[in-house]
Amino acid sequence: MPGQENDKMQDTTYVCDVLVVGSGAGGLSAAVAAAHRNLKVLVVEKEPVFGGTSARSGGWMWIPGNGPARRAGVEDSAARARTYLQHETGKHFDAARIDAFLDYGPKAVEFFEQNTELKFDLGPTFADYHPDAPGGMPGGRSIVARPFDGRELGPEIRRLRPPLAEITFLGMMIGSGKELLHFFNVTRSPVSALFVSKLFAKFLRDKLFHGRAMRLMNGNALVARLAKSCFDKGVPIWTRAAVKRLTHDDSGRVTGAVVETETGEVTVQASRGVVLACGGFPQDVTRRKALFRHAPTGNEHVSPAPPGNTGDGLRLGEAVGASIDDSLPHPAAWVPVSRPPKPDGTLGVFPHFVDRSKPGIIAVTRSGRRFVNEADSYHDFCQAMYDRCREEGGEICAYFIADHRTFRKYGLGYAKPSPVPFRQHIKSGYLFCGKTLSELATQIGANPAQLEETVREFNKHAVHGCDPAFNKGSTAYNRSLGDPEHGPNPCVAPVTKGPFYAVKLVIGDLGTFAGLRTDENARVLDEERRPIAGLYAAGNDAASIMGGNYPGGGITLGPAITFGYIAARHMSGANS
Repeated sequence: MPGQENDKMQDTTYVCDVLVVGSGAGGLSAAVAAAHRNLKVLVVEKEPVFGGTSARSGGWMWIPGNGPARRAGVEDSAARARTYLQHETGKHFDAARIDAFLDYGPKAVEFFEQNTELKFDLGPTFADYHPDAPGGMPGGRSIVARPFDGRELGPEIRRLRPPLAEITFLGMMIGSGKELLHFFNVTRSPVSALFVSKLFAKFLRDKLFHGRAMRLMNGNALVARLAKSCFDKGVPIWTRAAVKRLTHDDSGRVTGAVVETETGEVTVQASRGVVLACGGFPQDVTRRKALFRHAPTGNEHVSPAPPGNTGDGLRLGEAVGASIDDSLPHPAAWVPVSRPPKPDGTLGVFPHFVDRSKPGIIAVTRSGRRFVNEADSYHDFCQAMYDRCREEGGEICAYFIADHRTFRKYGLGYAKPSPVPFRQHIKSGYLFCGKTLSELATQIGANPAQLEETVREFNKHAVHGCDPAFNKGSTAYNRSLGDPEHGPNPCVAPVTKGPFYAVKLVIGDLGTFAGLRTDENARVLDEERRPIAGLYAAGNDAASIMGGNYPGGGITLGPAITFGYIAARHMSGANS
């Protein structure tokens, strides 16, 4: 793998065809696709590890008409997906970019499957988040990278960003779907116990010999496969290499960048173009203050994104005349998060993807009232939480509530299900526990009488699997993350016997939606909506094509790899 180590950069000028700034899925997909077209490519990453937010993510990609779905016999069409996106995006529907996405998304999947290490598995029951909307589907549009053996990366595994610690088990990555069900059933099924034991034994072996998990899953597998493809095609990834500024010629065409490396400044000359793929601005407090209505100082918001995602791509683009689209109704993809304390005294960030849908778990604000169908999408959940808290005039927060049986069966946030111990989470203040609902309400600052009434009213219907107040479990998406072995509704069960538990929720994000304006070829646009020659954007640096909404699992990574592919295609001058 020549040219990977930063200490080999002796010259102050580096000449290539394509410079990619950022090493998440959007950037690496552009790099791989450009290198396949015989372009000389360089990837630069300011952090000491590569992978960005993508390496920490669930790794799902929403791409209608994808090859794995077609091979599985899923009946879908670009026209149906377009209808769905038109409904989801409303007045922010961008026909040119959406048509490009729907056209080239399946082509990108085919390209990566046939020419790179990137292979995909289908989530056949992974429903659109609004499956009953016009054009919605009960499954088949979301795919995920196939698990990957980290040993295939050789010594480069040391530079792969590890997964988000809070969503692993002691560092072991867990897949979704059937694999996750085995973990939930580990104490109730001999088959599940054997399955989990084998995985855990392999994990312990890898920890002993390699210091980390080598069975890479989800976003870690996605990045590892793309990075392996880069290295196989001779694409270097410089880490600890921050772009200070873009360079341009007298006509305004972007010609490269000045990069600060460990050995000094390097001027990178990129004859075909520069791709900005720095991961958006989830850790930019100033821009959060300006755009996040729940974070008036910018500090009220927390994000599981890496600390380096501070909006570099947006600032670099603005400095050469790029325009920012901050008109979307939601500038980021919202997700409820909780804050488990770490051994060093800092707080972690746990995104709540799965527990919201489980039977016996409800969410309340400090009024003690429910406010949402908990099994709806995390983006919708946070909107409802914000609206109710603003109405009530309190802190923008909520609490998940569960009884002892439900908690030990499914866990609650970072507190894992049986047989994993949980008392340390009560001691740390992460998990609240009360012998009665009234006692629990007092601990979380909620109205005791109202919480008791809320649970009483919920239970009256939940014993029959019904939720007339919010219809939890009423959609294919709700049910896909429920408990398939629980009936008659996989998402609804009464909250009955104490002790009772609660976890505090605040609003986090899974990536930003506001970003650089781009066209259907991934070219960055100026204030007059004209392409800036030589400048492209992919991933969360580009304004989302989803109109500030969250239509399905993988609506950031699906467009990221698609427009990375499109950018490479355009830079190479391809006509198809």
